[in-house]
Amino acid sequence: MYLQHFGLAQYPFSLTPNTHYFLKLPSHQQAFNLLVESLQDESSFSKITGEVGTGKTMLCRKTLNALESVKDRYTTAYIPHPIMSEEGIMHAIAEELSIQRDASISYYDLLTLITEELTSTARENKSTVLFIDEAQAMPEETLEAVRLLTTIDSPSGKPLHVFLFGQAELNELLNRPILRELKHNLFSSFELPALDRAGVESYVEHRLVKAGYNGPHMFTTNAIDLLHKSSKGIPRLINILAHKALMVAYGKGVQVVNEKHVKHAVRDTEAAKQQKSLGQRLFAS
Repeated sequence: MYLQHFGLAQYPFSLTPNTHYFLKLPSHQQAFNLLVESLQDESSFSKITGEVGTGKTMLCRKTLNALESVKDRYTTAYIPHPIMSEEGIMHAIAEELSIQRDASISYYDLLTLITEELTSTARENKSTVLFIDEAQAMPEETLEAVRLLTTIDSPSGKPLHVFLFGQAELNELLNRPILRELKHNLFSSFELPALDRAGVESYVEHRLVKAGYNGPHMFTTNAIDLLHKSSKGIPRLINILAHKALMVAYGKGVQVVNEKHVKHAVRDTEAAKQQKSLGQRLFAS
């Protein structure tokens, strides 16, 4: 659509998480470092929370890719949609670990196979790391079933580590009595913040460069100011607004995105209008 006009090789503000665009902002780098450090601890769980669109899935995939690059040390499993029963999550884990099983296998035998796989992997001096995205949606019994897997012992230590990524409701889930043991076993808990104004500018410029742009600043200072104000620093909303602003600038035949182009994008984006309305109500109160 506008790639050639702006000298881009690909769309810089796609909503699909792509680790090619991962930006080492201080907060996201700190979260990444905490996850990696947790693998050296005897605790079994680490938790990353954040509002919708703050980059949890991007961070999840970045960490997953980092561990997959050292397959001599880690085996990974990824569950993106964990709204399952206890048996369902075990089948999903078995699938991720390439465990051969019959469809009619009993729950007990399924647990036995998974336990054998985890301990076998540990004997090879490798850890199994389970990534669960959107963990706030898990039934509490399902999350407790996952916790029980982490109680398996091996001569080399805990064979299973679990990384939970979720919205703020995950904190409420972990406060339920049935999950008190899991909460006790948390190594680290980190909340991804929204981006400040400098972070928004770095984010926009980083994604443009990664998309192939090598010219002068494409977004004016006032455009960045409005992007920050209208998005409240939420990366997903920044992507939506920046993409629409580029489309407006392209339609006008110009190569610099200014405040008017971003205003047009805000008017066309319901989520941004809601953010603006919320901010006005809070200020008025």
